[in-house]
Amino acid sequence: MNDYNRQSQEQEQLLYNHWLELVQVEQPAELISRFRTLFIEGSGYPDRSVADALEKIAASEQAEQEFKYILNRCCHILINRWQTYPNKQEAIPELIALFEEPPKILVGYSRSRGRAALPKLVNQFTESEQYLTLQRLAKVINHSNEDSNNSKTPATLALGTLIPRYPYLYKHCLLSDDSTYDQQKIIKKIQAQKQQQFEVNLSQYVAHQVRKAQTARRETSITFNRGIQNIQNPTLLTDPELFFALKQFVGKVEGADTYRQLADRFTANASTTVSYRSFKDDLYEYLISSVTDLRYGKRQFNEKLYKQLQKTFPHNDAQKFNEFLMIRTCSQLLNFLVVESPARPNHFVFIDLISNLGPTQTTGLLLKIVLICGKVKPYLEKRLAILFGHYEFSTREGVVWLVKALENVNLALTTNFGKVDVSFLL
Repeated sequence: MNDYNRQSQEQEQLLYNHWLELVQVEQPAELISRFRTLFIEGSGYPDRSVADALEKIAASEQAEQEFKYILNRCCHILINRWQTYPNKQEAIPELIALFEEPPKILVGYSRSRGRAALPKLVNQFTESEQYLTLQRLAKVINHSNEDSNNSKTPATLALGTLIPRYPYLYKHCLLSDDSTYDQQKIIKKIQAQKQQQFEVNLSQYVAHQVRKAQTARRETSITFNRGIQNIQNPTLLTDPELFFALKQFVGKVEGADTYRQLADRFTANASTTVSYRSFKDDLYEYLISSVTDLRYGKRQFNEKLYKQLQKTFPHNDAQKFNEFLMIRTCSQLLNFLVVESPARPNHFVFIDLISNLGPTQTTGLLLKIVLICGKVKPYLEKRLAILFGHYEFSTREGVVWLVKALENVNLALTTNFGKVDVSFLL
């Protein structure tokens, strides 16, 4: 390591240590004020050694590439600490919103190269993936502290405002490539809390609706409805859409079988499959049985799906089927059915499926894949996170199809991989 790099790392560590020490002794309001003075105003910071270290970092040759990571880590030093104290969590969105204030450009105040470069570097940070993940986190934290009544979230708002509703997207939307282990732990904790709350809300609402229907049929006392009138639909689906989805995901869908039973039977048979080619043929039959619109299936989708499977690792066709091929095949299928990557965000097949089968049965198709290969569940979540990011700044009313899909996936994953059981209520 040359002297220049060593000096740069020393300045970074000085900055990190400064916030690590202060976050233990100062209140959030004081720390946010310090952040504003140091990073936004760019002058008058009381600790001259810290201000000098920041100026040297900003003046370095690596600043264009590295500053966003450094500032992101400074933010997370405070966020990680505050997240452990419920009474301090509301300061997190305040800290993140601080960077929406325009950095002050000091004219004639100093000839310091670092101080002159700071406003531009802070502005670049606000346009980075790191800051976008912080903004999403702020939405999740704010949502925890506000009434989440569905009627208070207008359809004209951006899709991105709905991120709190989908815990299965958190890992991919609230973390960036440079996220530390501590950041990952915090997001995992928030995800678990949000998921648990959704499961409680869902089971209470379903039980409430079922009891209300039974009460109405018996024409008994109205006091029941008075006692539970505040229970709200925890999804953005209508009641008919919600109950149709639940019956699909936990009820009998093909004869007397649920999706889980169909998946168990398929995996049992797959374990005795001789070749990979035979497995792909069986997988094709397993999947198309869910395409209830026979005209759509025969007209185009079935053939597309068959061709996709035939061109998936054809050099392995004669090989004995194994778990590795299962994972690779299911991953490729999700690329085909949902979206491939941020660099290639084509999702015509997904839109076509939703247009013809509807969001619930399209989700059922995806669920069938995840149920036979649980290891690709994070892969499905990543595909949906890509679509979420792609449409994040579109209005909700402009991407109703995606909102319906995200809601259905939330129900499918919750009822099949969560701890809630609503099957006995349906």
